[in-house]
Amino acid sequence: MSQGDDRIAYGDAVAQLERILAELESDDVDVDRLSERVRVAVELIRVCRERITETEMEVTRIVADLDTESGSDQA
Repeated sequence: MSQGDDRIAYGDAVAQLERILAELESDDVDVDRLSERVRVAVELIRVCRERITETEMEVTRIVADLDTESGSDQA
C-alpha cells in the first residue's frame, strides 16, 4: 500500500482487521485461505502502525508550533 491518495483509511483498515480476526477465530476457518488472510492482516497492521506514528509526529509538530507561537507572543 503506497503513500499516495489511494491509501486505505485507518478506520477501514481496522474494520478489515476485525473481519479477518472473526474469520480466523471461527470454527470453520478455511485452511486454504489461512496464510493469505494472515498476510493481509499483517499488512493492515503495518499500515495502522505507520498511520499512528505519522499522526503522533504531526500532533507533536503542531503542539511544538503552538508552544513556539505562544513563546513569541510573550516577548
